[in-house]
Amino acid sequence: MKPLEEILRNAARSDKTIVLSEGADPRVIQAAVDARKQGIARIILVCDSEAEEAQLANAREIDGLEIHRPATSSLTKELAELYHSMRKHKGVDPEQAMQQALVPHVYAALLVKAGHADGCIGGAVLSSAEVIKTAIQVIGVAEGTKLVSSFFLFLFCEDHHVRKGACIFSDAGLVVDPTAEELSEIAIASARSYQDLTNDAARIAMLSFSTRGSAEHHAVSKVQQATMLAREAAPDLLIDGELQFDAAFVPEVAQSKAADSPIEGNANVFIFPNLDAGNIGYKIAQRIGGAKAIGPILQGLSHPANDLSRGCSSEDILHMIAVTTAQSVHKDTKTTGMERTV
Repeated sequence: MKPLEEILRNAARSDKTIVLSEGADPRVIQAAVDARKQGIARIILVCDSEAEEAQLANAREIDGLEIHRPATSSLTKELAELYHSMRKHKGVDPEQAMQQALVPHVYAALLVKAGHADGCIGGAVLSSAEVIKTAIQVIGVAEGTKLVSSFFLFLFCEDHHVRKGACIFSDAGLVVDPTAEELSEIAIASARSYQDLTNDAARIAMLSFSTRGSAEHHAVSKVQQATMLAREAAPDLLIDGELQFDAAFVPEVAQSKAADSPIEGNANVFIFPNLDAGNIGYKIAQRIGGAKAIGPILQGLSHPANDLSRGCSSEDILHMIAVTTAQSVHKDTKTTGMERTV
């Protein structure tokens, strides 16, 4: 599984700190321990009660792994003040801000916002909606970005896979019905995410039920417009559309349906026209195709924050720690004058 091994190896070189907001969950604990054993990241486990903190007593003995309980943390007052400064325009008073800072997933996001950590992860227990809402409200959208979207990193490594390697499906987890402008932004963000995670050039396919005008419909027109907008905004990227999936993935079909396609049936970033198509497509690839899926991974935030499936395994969480670490590394390379406070 070469792409994943490279992500894990690169993460181990970074010495980043990742916060896991559901620190009492056995899967999260195991992933934290494994992350430290493999040197993927420094870990902060956030717990919610004295009983949970006692349960994690053995974890304190692991180098590079910290236990935080918001009710007793020396950082909570600072984080509450930060939350108040960010949300007072919405009517949040200091007492309400303190109550929010005591909530584990909010505390985790505030650690990142304040610079005490490089990224956070939640969702093994909490709903995706709550994790994502908190990430957007607390960590915020990256400068120059209008839209937070998501993607799944797929790894095709089994013998039956006709093409080995990594690809991205986007948006398959967040934006329900993007406009042409939003779809173009998703495409560009996904291409950058692919390049950051794989160190390989992105080849973006804007997917539709039509290839190069083979059908006429307002849904096709949206993808055509999105392709044009993405090309104009990012002329350095290799983008083609509208394409049916087979014309984007199979060179022989591409030669037949879109002979002049610059991606030549070798796309590695697949942009779906809406969440229906993206969600269905990723589950088919995962469940029938047997591909390894990591995600949903959020993009467009000012600092990394990611969501987990409530059915995730400790291995899934470990992989998300590595991806979140990689996102933080690449954020740092694009930003100057930023330092962590711890």
